[in-house]
Amino acid sequence: MYRLPWSLNDNVLAWLEPTKRCNLYCEGCYSRNDLHSDKPLEQVRKDLDVFVANRNVDSISIAGGDPLVYPHIVETVRIIRHEYGKKPVINTNGLALTPELLAQLKDAGLYGFTFHVDSSQVRPHWKNKTEQELNALREKFARMVADAGDLSVAFNATIFRHTMKDVPMLVEWARQHADIVHTMVFILFRTLRTEEFDFYAGGEKVEAGSELVYHDMDQNPRPIVAQEVVDAIRTEDPLYEPCAYLGGTRDPKSVKWLLAGRLVGEDREVYGYVGPRYMEAVQTVHHAARGSYLAYVEPGLLSAGRSIMAGFSAFDPGTRDAAKRYAKRVMRTPGQAPPKVHFQSLLVIQPIDMMADGEANMCDGCPDITVHEGELVWSCRLDERQQYGCFLHATPKHRAAPLVEPRALVRGNGSAPTDPR
Repeated sequence: MYRLPWSLNDNVLAWLEPTKRCNLYCEGCYSRNDLHSDKPLEQVRKDLDVFVANRNVDSISIAGGDPLVYPHIVETVRIIRHEYGKKPVINTNGLALTPELLAQLKDAGLYGFTFHVDSSQVRPHWKNKTEQELNALREKFARMVADAGDLSVAFNATIFRHTMKDVPMLVEWARQHADIVHTMVFILFRTLRTEEFDFYAGGEKVEAGSELVYHDMDQNPRPIVAQEVVDAIRTEDPLYEPCAYLGGTRDPKSVKWLLAGRLVGEDREVYGYVGPRYMEAVQTVHHAARGSYLAYVEPGLLSAGRSIMAGFSAFDPGTRDAAKRYAKRVMRTPGQAPPKVHFQSLLVIQPIDMMADGEANMCDGCPDITVHEGELVWSCRLDERQQYGCFLHATPKHRAAPLVEPRALVRGNGSAPTDPR
């Protein structure tokens, strides 16, 4: 696979949190709901200035909390797109989205949405629904955005051990809607693991299990790893083949972000998956031409799968194999127009691995970096910084407390811990 070249200073995106308020409870969430956390636009601009000064990016993910409850969300989108020249993408549960708000956001310059929908959410009118039943809600959001036109659409789902069985079904649902769903993301549930480790803020022991919102091992006795999702996806899609990844900061063999791109016809047939050389070419050329690595692509280009196969088959074996399958499909039906082909991404994100000595194996080159008090920090661990003034340090049970507080700031080459969610 191609090792994605993203780093702390040169990445695909940044993670802006204009509020920590949220209108929904999610079992898998790592963030504490704060009803008094709305930032003034002046602070939003200061956060964006920190990104511009320290992190070269293609897009800005607007997250939270839920950004759609933020009173200045439309103006925030306008500022990102027209004052800073970045692609604004809203990460939301979708609960507050209306056609009227959607129109305002698009007029302000919105590039796309990432909707988080899964069965761990206590969602009005959708309580206790299965992942299969929630596909109706996913399709509702996707079609609402498709009707607005020219906006990217992605879906996140937190995967628990008891919902691992639903991964193949979600992959199939995404295939059936490849014309309006551009990316499907599986975020593996994060376990705090206080049965195995004690946690310290500096040299002081803290009760992390009761003071943070992360769930403990009773929710997920054995951490889920990316390979399990790979195996599950292949039961539905035997051709599934990831092409790119981010590794871990402590364990170079670990896979933290696992990216695949498949070519799906309007006949819903999967013709194949692009290979590492395709992804390397896309990232390298975009960086050379535009000055940043590529995060999001407009839907019009994603529907040009036949052009992708024609343009990349010469040097990318995965794309070439897809082109061969497509050619056979066309030859089987000579009297019909060749089917249109869509490019669709599948992403697996694996959270923190706790090493035997208590060190956190994070995502090396994590995209989801945010701003806290003028500094770049990992969004998934922002609550630690806000509550304790530092990131927590873990030690195995029955070992002495650390004598020195671990570094809490992101420095240099990004060798300190990172994490996506």
